Amino acid sequence: MSKYTTGEIAKLCGVSVRTVQYYDSRNILVPSELSEGGRRLYSEEDLKRMRIICFLREAGLPINSIAQLFAEEHPEKIISLLLDQQEQELRETIAEEQKKLGMIENIKRELKEIPHFSVESIGDIAQIMKRKNMLARMRLTMVLTGLPVTILQWVSIILWITHGLWWLFALWACVAVLWGTTVSVYYFNHVAYLCPECHEVFRPGFKEMFWAYHTPKMRRLTCPNCKHKGLCVEVYADKEAKNHG
Repeated sequence: MSKYTTGEIAKLCGVSVRTVQYYDSRNILVPSELSEGGRRLYSEEDLKRMRIICFLREAGLPINSIAQLFAEEHPEKIISLLLDQQEQELRETIAEEQKKLGMIENIKRELKEIPHFSVESIGDIAQIMKRKNMLARMRLTMVLTGLPVTILQWVSIILWITHGLWWLFALWACVAVLWGTTVSVYYFNHVAYLCPECHEVFRPGFKEMFWAYHTPKMRRLTCPNCKHKGLCVEVYADKEAKNHG
């Protein structure tokens, strides 16, 4: 069976010799035997115990608590609970770091769409990201409410062709107009636009917004604050933006 000196066990566990000696003085890690020359020698079991002590110290457990832990009849049960706790904390840390990583990736994507980077651009990105989830939920609501209308459209077309039920198509047309009007008003009341020049969030008039050239994320509008006319980034209209509009 292998035997380790104080220096060897310290090196294997990544601690100093003084640390091993300190644990010995506290009777937490007592060497299995002494050599003829009086050198402390540690066994494989001592090495395992030392690694457990190092882990418990890294987990934040005080020396006195570790001493009491090893004095228990079944310390492995408590250690198992500590391991579970440590695992949960690590998973939470990983989740938090992944969240930060996702935020950095989103910022980098948004920066690529800004032609001229500035300090104000960071503020714009913060505005966009803050309202991004709300904007996505709003668009999802519009899509979900449109599904029954789309289904009714195809059913009415098929039944008109196969059974001559033209009135069902007429019914769909009425529903489609009503849905389109309702969704347009809902959309208008829940979006605002971010000016790339003065960084003002504003809400345009319905007529200007309806006829303006647009992409999925931007619309060509005139900012009421600085009078800049160009593509403005679409964001969700919070209470402040709605009141401003």
